[in-house]
Amino acid sequence: MNIFLHELKSHRKSLLFWSIGVFLMVVSGMAKYAAYSSAGQSMNDLIADLPKSLRAVLGFNALDVSKISGYYGMLFLYLLLMATIHAAMLGATIIAKEERDKTSEFLFVKPVSRTTIITAKLLAAFTNIVVFNVVTFVSLLFFIGKYNSDGEAVNGDIALTMAGMFILQILFMVIGSALASVKRKTKTAPSLAASILLLSYMLSIVIDLNERMEGLKYLTPFKYFEAKNVMLGGGFERVYIIISIVLIIAFSTITYVFYKKRDLNV
Repeated sequence: MNIFLHELKSHRKSLLFWSIGVFLMVVSGMAKYAAYSSAGQSMNDLIADLPKSLRAVLGFNALDVSKISGYYGMLFLYLLLMATIHAAMLGATIIAKEERDKTSEFLFVKPVSRTTIITAKLLAAFTNIVVFNVVTFVSLLFFIGKYNSDGEAVNGDIALTMAGMFILQILFMVIGSALASVKRKTKTAPSLAASILLLSYMLSIVIDLNERMEGLKYLTPFKYFEAKNVMLGGGFERVYIIISIVLIIAFSTITYVFYKKRDLNV
């Protein structure tokens, strides 16, 4: 069977569950918007009284949640976390599962090169991420349009932030695949990828809490395409796009180099 199609088939249930999960997150999140919008400015005052650390964790910084754009900016943080976790786990699992399922020996003796194998696997993971993004984007457009009673122009902001999310998904996907290719015990790669992601997210919160640590923002991808900066700042910063592309190329190269050198662990 074509390796690409085989990988798509083996991950179809996982993709379905993740897609349902992100759809339900959008539905439940936007259903709460009516309560926030009816509270109006009083809700912003309540948020302003919260401790700075709690505002940073909840994603309330610099956002007016009485407007649908501000509320979406807050919701985007949770969508981004969900999307990047899915991508990191997918990137690691799509390689690690061969040794987990004891199928690596069968795969490696097929008359195809390891470069062909890893390319097919990464393309399958990429396709999963595209489907996940389409489900998220369509869900957001529909439900934000449904609750956007003020007619605020927000579709452009949604498209920009979703583009940023897509870049970070690809980045964390190849981080996961690089870890699975490098590590001898690939079973630990998914959990390690998730740990790196969460540490990166925690660093972004620490930076929000301490302005003196602003220089560390280049070390955490969660600072690259923040909703408040993309929406209020007018788009992407070139430096973050360049860093993301360099990292994606670097981790993709690591994936290919080490996967081709792997010994069979069956």
